[in-house]
Amino acid sequence: MRALVDTNTALLRLGEMPCDGGLNVVSHARFLLTRRCTIELLVLPHQLNTPIRDMPNVLGNKTKQANVKKFGKPDELRRFENGKVQLINLNGATIGRAVLEPGWKWSKHVKPLAKTKSCETPHFQYHATGVLHVKMDDGTEMEVGPGEVSYLPPGHDAWVVGAEPVTLIDFQGMADYAKESTK
Repeated sequence: MRALVDTNTALLRLGEMPCDGGLNVVSHARFLLTRRCTIELLVLPHQLNTPIRDMPNVLGNKTKQANVKKFGKPDELRRFENGKVQLINLNGATIGRAVLEPGWKWSKHVKPLAKTKSCETPHFQYHATGVLHVKMDDGTEMEVGPGEVSYLPPGHDAWVVGAEPVTLIDFQGMADYAKESTK
């Protein structure tokens, strides 16, 4: 499946949901999911809250060709205990697919790399498989599962719940995720 975009419409499939020209962009990427969780990306510019109908004017002459990449052939792969992040760079945006195995916990497996009290990276994520438990620094807790979209501001810990790996697509917070910190 492919998303068809003109100056008035875009198709975002989480099931099937046509988006009219007044829909605002909440991130620098739109994503498309089939019922088999095959993921294709339609990358939009970095300007936030730009109506889709205005995209051709915002894109200007910089992006004249469509571009598709696959997580199966990432631009970068970062491995850490009980997990990995596959990164693709597309028209200036970095999108990551994380696979987190049962037993993974940010404070145990990524904190030693980040060298921060809690995760300081904001995340805008689509959760494809598994359940992720999130605990914010203020004590708020939530669980996010398959088919859900979440936004996590900086200041959180997270861990896999149960025996199923968590697979998620992150449209905002993966550029520096699980990189060795110089702090």
